Amino acid sequence: MKKLALLLCGIFMLNIALLHADEGMWLPIFLKYNEAEMQKMGFKLTAEDIYSINQNSMKDAIVLFGGGCTAELISADGLLVTNHHCGYSYVQGHSTLEHNYLQDGFWAKNHSEEIANTGLTVTFLVRMEDVTSQVLDGITDLTGMDEREAIIQKNMGRLKQEAVAGTHYTAVIKPFFYGNQYFMFINEIYKDIRLAGVPPESIGKFGGDTDNWVWPRHTGDFSLYRIYTAPDGSPAEYNEQNVPLKSKRFFPVSIKGVQENDFTLVFGYPGSTTQFLTSDGVDLIVNHRNPVAIDQRGARLNIMKKYMDQSPAIRLMYSAKANNISNGWKKWIGENKGIMECKVIARKKIEEADFQQWANASQERKSLYGNILLNLHDDYAEYRNLVKTCSYIGETFAATELLRFLYSNFWPVIKLAEDKTTTSAQLQSAKDKLTAKIGNFYATYYQSIDKEVFVKLMDYYFFTLDPALIPDDLKRYINLPENEWRRIATAIYDNSPFATAETFTEFVKNASAKQLVKMGKNEAMQLLIPAYTQYFEAVKKLTGVEQQLNNHYRIYVKALMEKDTQRVFYPDANLTLRVTYGKVQGFSPEDGKEYLYYTTIKGIMDKENQDIFDYKVDSRLKALYEANDFGRYANEKGELPVAFIASNHTTGGNSGSPVISATGELIGINFDRVWEGTMSDVNYDVSRCRNISLDTRYMLFIIDKFANAQNIINELKIMP
Repeated sequence: MKKLALLLCGIFMLNIALLHADEGMWLPIFLKYNEAEMQKMGFKLTAEDIYSINQNSMKDAIVLFGGGCTAELISADGLLVTNHHCGYSYVQGHSTLEHNYLQDGFWAKNHSEEIANTGLTVTFLVRMEDVTSQVLDGITDLTGMDEREAIIQKNMGRLKQEAVAGTHYTAVIKPFFYGNQYFMFINEIYKDIRLAGVPPESIGKFGGDTDNWVWPRHTGDFSLYRIYTAPDGSPAEYNEQNVPLKSKRFFPVSIKGVQENDFTLVFGYPGSTTQFLTSDGVDLIVNHRNPVAIDQRGARLNIMKKYMDQSPAIRLMYSAKANNISNGWKKWIGENKGIMECKVIARKKIEEADFQQWANASQERKSLYGNILLNLHDDYAEYRNLVKTCSYIGETFAATELLRFLYSNFWPVIKLAEDKTTTSAQLQSAKDKLTAKIGNFYATYYQSIDKEVFVKLMDYYFFTLDPALIPDDLKRYINLPENEWRRIATAIYDNSPFATAETFTEFVKNASAKQLVKMGKNEAMQLLIPAYTQYFEAVKKLTGVEQQLNNHYRIYVKALMEKDTQRVFYPDANLTLRVTYGKVQGFSPEDGKEYLYYTTIKGIMDKENQDIFDYKVDSRLKALYEANDFGRYANEKGELPVAFIASNHTTGGNSGSPVISATGELIGINFDRVWEGTMSDVNYDVSRCRNISLDTRYMLFIIDKFANAQNIINELKIMP
């Protein structure tokens, strides 16, 4: 088994040495193999400057922010910068109509004014190591799939325990290349993270959903946080006695700016890519998963925005909800568009035909790999309907706020009431907990929105889903006219105990076990229980099919490495620290259209429309623009740059990642991709895939000129 692990590692090393700069999310531990290529492109430093196990390096200034973004240290005292959208929900949580930080922004004048964020953590990578041989110890080519998984889990548990024994570190082991390799990551987690500064939405989210994933972009997408530690410098829960982190490494912030073809390096935590998918896998995304999510989320967004435009209170209540929905919605539209325009499925089929010919050309290869594509095809035949079932239920029943709350919180109480062994004390305790949750739910819930969403989503579900995939108990709703759905919605939302927090709370407080059981016959419960039952049954089956798919992909990827010795192989993103590099470049998304590599504040003023929320411009920002008061942050033309694009291969999770210059300075904050290139999770095309980054000059301008936060400016190391 160790020989197999060494062979796979050798294949990986061989191919990484043949890389080119068009794409790739590279493990920093192997950057010495990239060093010559990077330096040829203009990089002035070394791989050791980026990742070192012997001294402080750039990796010591990078953190996983929360559970799915990146942030970087920019001062000696633990100051972090990430995207505005990465901390959006925390800012919303601190906002009220009286102190609306989303609308007005927030700038702490000193450390004592910084605001703690319950539940927010940041994670530093201490080190990473290849543990493939240890994880696969005891596995042979004859080991069955279930036994293999059991051995792997046992080995990983032991390795993680040994690695962090006697420390406050945590350990994570993740598979790469579908389990052909394994790496262990030793992490240090900090739990006292405080908001230090954030611009108003009119800057931090300028363009809103309309401009999301779109170039040219004019969004000041940044926010500032600070890491606090115990007085001895160790990670600690929030405490007033905690002190700012003493940074091992932080990035100087550049005001030199960028020029076309400048080298750029993005360092962060990309979330998920699937570059090895077969044509069946891509077809599943484009024709079965994405369309449902696009249609249903689009309907929800339209309804939410209609009501948000009517009231500042509703906007504040639903901003984060709409933001979470819209990001994936628009991304998937662009992803489908790119996949279809680049004919990815057809190209995959050609590659698969070539692979099959190679596999069949040798009896040994035929016995090992001859059936692998057929096996994957058969997996997808079963997988497709399970995914469709889960997608429809997830984007309908789980997307309706009241139904989701009822299933998660009210249904367990009904089940408890049905159980003859439940004591009155147990039932009362459950009712007390439910009444507390009811108050919290209705505090951030607007019934008119959810009622209208309910009608639209149910109408779509029962009209478009294959009747064979609808639970038997729900077939009576198939092709029900929309006006009938409005009647059902009125019965559920207006003429039931669920109408208000008060009526729901009063019912639960006074309800007997018999009355609770009777509520199980309510139409809302009759709708959601069969759907959720089917959903969890499908999820259970999905888990088994996914395990089989991953097992077949593991063999397929291993075979691809043997076949294509001149191809660049890099592991799919999996929320582990990666480096990607490229150049500042414009692009041409279609015939007759050319995009420049940067935007300026003039574009903000050109887009200004005070009647559209996404395009309102703050009067202070406009005054600075009209006075041409850009200070030292203007470029050589006298323009104030806002954003730029480059050919770095990024994905979700790279939000907030530092964009680093050839000399190691912070020149941008990555926050998006161009819409034409969102298919890069599946298929990277350097002619149309670009990452969008906030120019640090605009960030500094907002902190300095707009917010007059001189305490923050004085804390930074600003490089001319």
